[in-house]
Amino acid sequence: MTENLALGAMLFGTVVDERRSFEILDRYVEAGGVWIDTADCYAFWEDPSGFGGQSEALLGRWLASRPGVRDRVKISTKVGCEPTAAVPGAAAEGLSAAVVKKGIEGSLRRLGTDHVELFWAHKPDPDTPLEETVSAFAELVAAGTVGRLGCSNHPAWQLERARQIARAGGVAGFTAVQQHHTYLQPRPGTRPTVVHRFGAVTDDVLHYLEHHADTALWAYTPLLSGRYTRADRPLPAEYDHPGTDRRLAVLDAVAAETGTDRNRVVLAWLTGGNPAATAVVGVSTVEQVDEAIAGTSLKLTAEQRERLNSAA
Repeated sequence: MTENLALGAMLFGTVVDERRSFEILDRYVEAGGVWIDTADCYAFWEDPSGFGGQSEALLGRWLASRPGVRDRVKISTKVGCEPTAAVPGAAAEGLSAAVVKKGIEGSLRRLGTDHVELFWAHKPDPDTPLEETVSAFAELVAAGTVGRLGCSNHPAWQLERARQIARAGGVAGFTAVQQHHTYLQPRPGTRPTVVHRFGAVTDDVLHYLEHHADTALWAYTPLLSGRYTRADRPLPAEYDHPGTDRRLAVLDAVAAETGTDRNRVVLAWLTGGNPAATAVVGVSTVEQVDEAIAGTSLKLTAEQRERLNSAA
């Protein structure tokens, strides 16, 4: 089983049609994949109605058509980002107790299951007291509807504050963080263009996770949407600095030594690092599933990892 990889299902049911999505999911499970990551809002930007749910609904149809597969996979989904209206720039649903309750009910209905293994607060909600959000999420664990809790795109201080609230109340708290994380480092002070600004991992978050072994890191968009290997997808401006050239040179050297490519080395670096990450990889072909599993299975030597880490 491959637990350090999560199959990103964001575009299943929209950009990736149902037939191909089913083929990808079947191959992923056949190859030992376990985690599937989605959200209630996926993919509202591809939906004429302006709301999400297509990814979860497709996963529900796939699960229903594959007897026994639900016992072989773990589902990770999220609440907090679905638009409140079908207009550009509409406010996100937030993380109030009512939204969290409605969100998990909708997700379970679309997925056709009575529980999910991991439920995420998709992004911070400045309009809802953190105490209310923590309590609402904890109730789901107490009810057996959710196995674990995570927060995505949250700063380190908010993660720790939420965990303090949960500890003080003697209830379940966040034990996972999902952020954009990859090998290349953007120029300091620049805004990421591959992901939303609030989603990029910070040194504060990494430092926190290094010192809190009970909290897992999930890394999304780890391959920069194909930019490590595709000439038709150049790196964005924030990576245009000498440090990128040095890190790519080491990446290419290690890829040559291991007989692989940049993507596999990046995934190996992420999943075997400190903190070790679960890589959330979006794919559009069966071949990319095999590539992702090969990358998370690749073992780097201590010397190779040190060269990768020290390049700057």
